[in-house]
Amino acid sequence: MFRSHVMICGGTGCTSSGSDKISAVFEAEIAKAGLDQEVKVVRTGCFGLCALGPIVVIYPEGSFYSRVNPDDVPEIVNEHLLKGRPVTRLLYDETVAENTVKSLDETDFYKKQKRIALRNCGVINPENIEEYIAFDGYAALGKVLTEMKPEDVIQTILDSGLRGRGGGGFPTGVKWKLAAGNPSDQKYVCCNADEGDPGAFMDRSVLEGDPHVVIEAMAIAGYAIGATKGYVYVRAEYPIAVHRLQIAINQAREIGLLGKNIFESGFDFDLEIKLGAGAFVCGEETALMTSIEGNRGEPRPRPPFPAVKGLFAKPTILNNVETYANIPQIILKGSEWFSSMGTEKSKGTKVFALGGKIKNTGLVEIPMGTTLREIVEEIGGGIPGGKKFKAAQTGGPSGGCIPASLIDTPIDYDNLIAIGSMMGSGGLIVMDEDTCMVDIAKFFLEFTVDESCGKCTPCRVGTKRLLELLNKITSGNGEMEDLDKIEELAAFVKANSLCGLGQTAPNPILSTMRYFRDEYVEHIVDKKCKAGVCKSLLQYSIDPVKCKGCTLCSRVCPAGAISGTVKNPHTIDTSKCIKCGACMDRCKFGAISKG
Repeated sequence: MFRSHVMICGGTGCTSSGSDKISAVFEAEIAKAGLDQEVKVVRTGCFGLCALGPIVVIYPEGSFYSRVNPDDVPEIVNEHLLKGRPVTRLLYDETVAENTVKSLDETDFYKKQKRIALRNCGVINPENIEEYIAFDGYAALGKVLTEMKPEDVIQTILDSGLRGRGGGGFPTGVKWKLAAGNPSDQKYVCCNADEGDPGAFMDRSVLEGDPHVVIEAMAIAGYAIGATKGYVYVRAEYPIAVHRLQIAINQAREIGLLGKNIFESGFDFDLEIKLGAGAFVCGEETALMTSIEGNRGEPRPRPPFPAVKGLFAKPTILNNVETYANIPQIILKGSEWFSSMGTEKSKGTKVFALGGKIKNTGLVEIPMGTTLREIVEEIGGGIPGGKKFKAAQTGGPSGGCIPASLIDTPIDYDNLIAIGSMMGSGGLIVMDEDTCMVDIAKFFLEFTVDESCGKCTPCRVGTKRLLELLNKITSGNGEMEDLDKIEELAAFVKANSLCGLGQTAPNPILSTMRYFRDEYVEHIVDKKCKAGVCKSLLQYSIDPVKCKGCTLCSRVCPAGAISGTVKNPHTIDTSKCIKCGACMDRCKFGAISKG
């Protein structure tokens, strides 16, 4: 038994900022202090506050150290672990109050969260199956195989109201019931871990911090529909997730939780990892299955749906990582427990990757129905630098932008669709007043154009034509009739594309035109970008009152566009200016502005 545990985040974010080195230094310093029999160092999963990495949490006190450097470790070991005095200057500032240190659960970031899918992330060692079992791991699988019939499992999931967390929100129990009702000599269970939305890292974090929960859930799904084989399709750019998932699969096989005759029940089930090459279209279920089969990842027409004819033309179910992460808890705690959370049509919780212009960048899990205001202002800590909230983008390239006027919208599947956005897999990007909404629409459309598989003409050609129109507007050559062309073409692409990638590609444009049409008009009529983002529409100018004639701006200008003499106001020749911003960055007097 150890008296203290030093939990070090081993997720991708903290690993990239040096948590591996922090872990090694802790182990060395603990051994040096003679505490190696009393204190254990554990590499765990994501704590959520990704911008504060490397993160170290010491239990039983729950002291939360942020942005830890290797040079800080000896002081933490000597003061906290040896003498029992937390190093308050290194603690996360929101946990430090006068004469006391608050628990992490009391902070604004955590107190409104409800962790179900993320319940073990930051709590256990993801590479140790015994720790997962100690937190009720595989108890749900044991209950299912020894106490429940397949139809009982499906009914429990139906009654829970769990909807697919991959974006579409299709009822999970309905999908399982359809697959169970199609007899076949072979059926498959697939997991979509091909997380491709820009700014999304929910599924990666679950696989890195709690891989066994996905294995257990997929085995439960296999029992429910009569499948004996499963595939986890995960992108190769997630090396830590792949490594830990493979370790977990090997461990589960070694102790009989995967393979033949699990729990002496006569049920056989095994898993295999398939690596994806990072194609966004492979997040679509039929394209994913086509890729697993060894073919180019392209979508197939539906019907037939995968529950009838899926992987290798056999009945198949496909759910994403977060959907599976909810299954064991629903089995153990019951459908009523799960359905008591959330809204009437969107039950349970949702994990969001919170990013953009927000103080607390990271991973959050909230009950469905939590308002956007609560997420941005309370959990997220608000907009840095005193800037105003302008919009939030949900659903990635398939989603849309929610304006500040709708900040009190409760977040669930139906509410987001009603306002022109969608849940998506869970990316939530916050934007402030310095964001150009036309540029945002262009950013997501550029991504979609690059990721289109090209199989169908509406997506392959239509998205390119939409992007050309946006480029025309942001370069200062737009005309008012271009807005009508965009809306007409967007409607055609949505209605005629083969798969969800093309069908939802126009959403970012349509939602920004719906709520920020004035910015499009400003770009076209006034040839201005008030956010100062669209380079072709910018003009730099020097305020002669503020300019002190220091000549620094003229010396850094690569185009020789600035002229003037020492101690006299300078001027910019706009015909020569390449709008690089170097002059504005170097001016010490705030004399240069853009607009």
